[in-house]
Amino acid sequence: MNKRFVIIGGDAAGMSAASKARRENPNLKITVLEKGAWVSYAACGLPYYIKGKVKKLKDLIAFSPETFRKERNIDLRLHHEVIKILHEDKNLVVHSRDGDYKLGYDKLLISTGAIALKPNIVGINSTGVFTLRDMDSGKNIKEYLQKNLPESVLIVGGGYIGMEMAEAFHSQGITVHIVELLPHVLNSFGSEIAKVVEDHIQKYTTLHMGKSVQSIRSIEEGKLSVQVTDKQSENNIVTDMILVAAGIVPEVSLAKEAGIELGQTGAIATNQYGQTNIPDIYAAGDCAEATNVVTGKPNYIPLALAANRNGRAIGSTIAGKATRLVPVAGTAVVKVFQLEVATSGIVDIKIARDNGFNPIKITIDSHSRAGYCPEAKTIKISLVADRESKRLLGASMVGEEGVSKRIDIIATALNGKFTVEQLENLDLAYAPPFSPVWDPVLTAARVLNGKLNGLK
Repeated sequence: MNKRFVIIGGDAAGMSAASKARRENPNLKITVLEKGAWVSYAACGLPYYIKGKVKKLKDLIAFSPETFRKERNIDLRLHHEVIKILHEDKNLVVHSRDGDYKLGYDKLLISTGAIALKPNIVGINSTGVFTLRDMDSGKNIKEYLQKNLPESVLIVGGGYIGMEMAEAFHSQGITVHIVELLPHVLNSFGSEIAKVVEDHIQKYTTLHMGKSVQSIRSIEEGKLSVQVTDKQSENNIVTDMILVAAGIVPEVSLAKEAGIELGQTGAIATNQYGQTNIPDIYAAGDCAEATNVVTGKPNYIPLALAANRNGRAIGSTIAGKATRLVPVAGTAVVKVFQLEVATSGIVDIKIARDNGFNPIKITIDSHSRAGYCPEAKTIKISLVADRESKRLLGASMVGEEGVSKRIDIIATALNGKFTVEQLENLDLAYAPPFSPVWDPVLTAARVLNGKLNGLK
């Protein structure tokens, strides 16, 4: 009798697992239960759809439901929501438009993803207040913009989504306010890099740093009054629309109710093969922890590549070939108007200390091309290492060009557990239109290596 592999959630991790398991084991029964109407879509492209760079919402779909059903022989069920996991007898309770039913499984993957964080703000559910997390929310924002033609928007949060959406709104002639509770936008990238971003985006938006939104109130003509405070002051901003981009949290309610263990991050804890504490139940994607490549400890790093890669690994394991999950460096890049901003590894000194390192950090300015090239742009790089082992811990960088791929050098070095000296000695390509003789990464490594060795 062929075994049944059931997957809860039909996006990155879930569909990668289903597709890999099918390729590895043609006889496996594979069922995917997705509570919504969409599967296998590029959520990271939603700001660019709202901006108008991506013309149609369906352009963000990698593979259609029919591709999975007909070409890959996967039993994909849309609008089927799992409401309970009965692991004692390996059953699921599923809610569908035709009623509730039970479905048995031999192996189960939970890939329920994450949900947009909605802070405890009075009036947060008012008309004109949005979050952006999935296809439906992106569609709703786009339709609201087209119908209401707002003149202003207030964004709550200065992370990835907040930065990308600030550009999307501004490009449509909308006045943008950004309210950020932390000291800096993109705070995890480090203050040196964040300050460059802040100086840049103040040309396009109004920043309200170190402040929080206390309440949202609907007033005349559909406008919203937003109460913004800090320790010293309070003021009201009137706007036509609000985007809450305060971060995401793992969607673990189903797993928690079933007694599946959560890690210290609040995401589902797994072993190196993605297995949870309950036999035959696995977890991957934005609902699960991953191993941090720098610390070797569980971490919550909700990024698209990690979700796809770890979903594939679990699919391979279920199909019969045990495959370990891959540690994650947390490599990320975001476009902020004319800037490329990127990070990988640990750049926060406190986080490095909390993980047992004795960190040292340097920040340098260099150029994207040879200095005599008229198109050369400044690149600022922060590099962090451990004093004792001299091992590279992480980096952040910002510039108008040449950042998005240079961060991949850092990611490669982190995965190889390079020392700073090894990073400095990399033989990187050089030609004046692409890099100085000493690439900015090499220059930063040389400066940091000098400090590690007591040189001035």
